[in-house]
Amino acid sequence: MVDDLDDVVIRPATADDADQIAGVHVASWRQAYTGVVAEDYLAGLDVQTRAARWHELLERAAATGTQVWVAESEGSVVGFASVGPSLDEDAERTTLQIHTIYLEPRSWGHGIARELMRTLLSDVPPGAAVTLWVLAANERARHFYRRSGFSPDGVERLEELGGEEYRSVRYRRG
Repeated sequence: MVDDLDDVVIRPATADDADQIAGVHVASWRQAYTGVVAEDYLAGLDVQTRAARWHELLERAAATGTQVWVAESEGSVVGFASVGPSLDEDAERTTLQIHTIYLEPRSWGHGIARELMRTLLSDVPPGAAVTLWVLAANERARHFYRRSGFSPDGVERLEELGGEEYRSVRYRRG
């Protein structure tokens, strides 16, 4: 657990971080979406499968224009975030999208997500819009995004997770 933000280093991720990123990803989902997403879906999240996806993503990140950052404390990844070109059909060519921002649940509330967000946004060109998607039921994340200067832009979609559909809301900044 992180006790002091001074002990956290935010740095670009490498393929060697894939296993730890996957562990954080699964732990965060299981905690954040308990009671929101079907329990059998959350129980079925597999760290090894996710690690293989993260390894592949990190290997090709530069080629896709995606930047991935990790928050590290005492040699362990406690959070990560990624930003790259928007995947939305209606996006302008210059629109960026925050694809992920997750923390190990024991690290919630220590300012790490805020530092990851600052890092992501520090490289955004002036005037460029940044979007992200969040499950409508994830009030904790929605509050964090509003505090980070994002607001819903009126676009919603249904996300399929484990055979169930969940409403997602797009947030925009800039």
